[in-house]
Amino acid sequence: MKMNAYVAGVGMTRFGKHLDMGLKAIGAGAINDAIEDSGMDKKDIQAAWVGNAAAGLVTGQECIRGQVVLRNVGIGQIPIINVENACASSSTAFNQACAMVTGGLYDVVLAVGVEKLYDVDKRKSFAAFSGAVDVEALAEIMENLKKNAENSGAKKASGGAGENRSMFMDIYASAARAHMAAYGTTVEQFAGVSAKNSFHGSMNNRAQFTEALTVEDVLASPMIAEPLTRPMCSPIGDGAAAVVIVSEAKKKELGLNNAVRVLSSALHSGWDREAGEAGVAEFATELAYSETGYGPEDLSVVELHDASAPAEIMAYESLQICAKGEGGKLISDGTTRLGGKLPVNTSGGLLRKGHPVGATGIAQIVELTEQLQGRSGKRQVENAKLALAHNGGGSLGTDAAALCITILGK
Repeated sequence: MKMNAYVAGVGMTRFGKHLDMGLKAIGAGAINDAIEDSGMDKKDIQAAWVGNAAAGLVTGQECIRGQVVLRNVGIGQIPIINVENACASSSTAFNQACAMVTGGLYDVVLAVGVEKLYDVDKRKSFAAFSGAVDVEALAEIMENLKKNAENSGAKKASGGAGENRSMFMDIYASAARAHMAAYGTTVEQFAGVSAKNSFHGSMNNRAQFTEALTVEDVLASPMIAEPLTRPMCSPIGDGAAAVVIVSEAKKKELGLNNAVRVLSSALHSGWDREAGEAGVAEFATELAYSETGYGPEDLSVVELHDASAPAEIMAYESLQICAKGEGGKLISDGTTRLGGKLPVNTSGGLLRKGHPVGATGIAQIVELTEQLQGRSGKRQVENAKLALAHNGGGSLGTDAAALCITILGK
C-alpha cells in the first residue's frame, strides 16, 4: 500500500534474556522512549497497534495483551488493536497504523512490538514456533524435514527438530542445502553472513550479542542442523520496539523536520502457487518498488529477516539486489557490509541483535529511521536516503505465511 505517514519518534529496549521482567516492563521502556523521542505526550496518542506473537503460550497472557502493556504506562481509553501475525506481527501493526494515518482517520498513533520468549521451560518457546505452521499438518511437515535431512546425509538435522531447537532452523537448513546444490553457494558464504552481522552488532549496544566473530569462529561453532552452526541461527529473546507515527499535517504543524516518511508498506500472505512462480517476498517487493518509483539500485540501507544466515542470502535475491543464485557473491565481495555498496542488517540483524519475534518488525523500522536521521553512531551509513525493511513470519506450504516490505525515505 502506498503510504503518506511519518515516523516521528522511535524507542527500543536491548534485546536479550530478561527472566526477571514481564511483558509489561519490557514494553514500557520502548514505548516511553518512542513518545519522548517524538517530543509529544501520551495524551497525544489517538490509537495504538500492538504486535505480539507468543505471549499466550509463553506467559499465558491472551486476548488483551496490548491493553495490559499500554495501561501499565498510563495509556488507556483510546482504541488499542492487538496484532498477531507470527514473526511479522509488529511489521503488520506498523502497516495497519500507517494505513489509518494515510487514510486520514488519525494524526498521531503508536505502533509497538513486544515479546517475551525466554522461560525456564524452553519447551514453551519451541511450542510457539511450532504453532507458526499448519498444526494439522505438523506430523507430515516434521517427517518430510527428517526425510530430507536423511537423504542429504545431514545427520544432526535428522532428529530433535521442535524439541531442542526451533523447527524453523530445520526449514531453513533444508532450504540452504537446496540452494547449495542448485547454485553452488558455500557454507563459508553462509558463515560470512553471521560474521558480517556480528561485526555490525558489535557496535550496537541494544543487540543481544555484541561479540565480533570471524568466518572461522562461525564454522567452528556447534552444529545445529546441517549446514547451520549456532551463530547461523537467530536466538530467541525478549524485547520491545515502538514508533510514533504522524500525519503530514501533524508533521508540519509541529515542525518535525527530521521525521522519516513511510513511502510504502506492502503486506501480503503466501499462496498455493505453481512451480517456478515467484513467491510472496518477490510479489510484495515488486509492489513496493512500483508504488514508490524506486528500485533496488536506489537503496541506501536494508534491514532484512535473517532468521538464519542462508535466509539473508536468499532474501538478497527476493529483493532484486542480485540475480537468483548470486546472493552468496554479495557476501564474498563485501557488498552488504558497512562500507560496501549496500549495507544490510547494520543493527546486527536477527542473528546478533536478536529475534523476539513480535518485536522484530518494528525494531527494523527503529534501526532504519535512525540511519536515515544520521544518528546511528559507528554503524552510520554515509548519506543514507532510502531504506527498506523485509520481515516475514510463519511457514505455510512452500512460502512465508505473512510478509511485509516497507520502504522509508529521508
